Amino acid sequence: MAGLGWIAAIIVGAIAGWIAEKIMSSSMGLILNIILGIVGAVVMNFLLLAIVGSTLGGWFGQLIVGVIGACLLIALTRALRRV
Repeated sequence: MAGLGWIAAIIVGAIAGWIAEKIMSSSMGLILNIILGIVGAVVMNFLLLAIVGSTLGGWFGQLIVGVIGACLLIALTRALRRV
């Protein structure tokens, strides 16, 4: 996560995963929320850098990016389970 330390990345990842869980009406545990939030933020940061050329910075920016990324990962997981 851009500019955040490990502890901050875990905190922001957990919050992003929890928000994504509520948005997507999914039921997951704390560990999976943290993983989805962090991985979602990494994936979305990569996509934003590739497409737009920059990403959102700071805690709040990374929270937004993490929520969007985690929602995409939840949707992808649901789509793959149906196949």
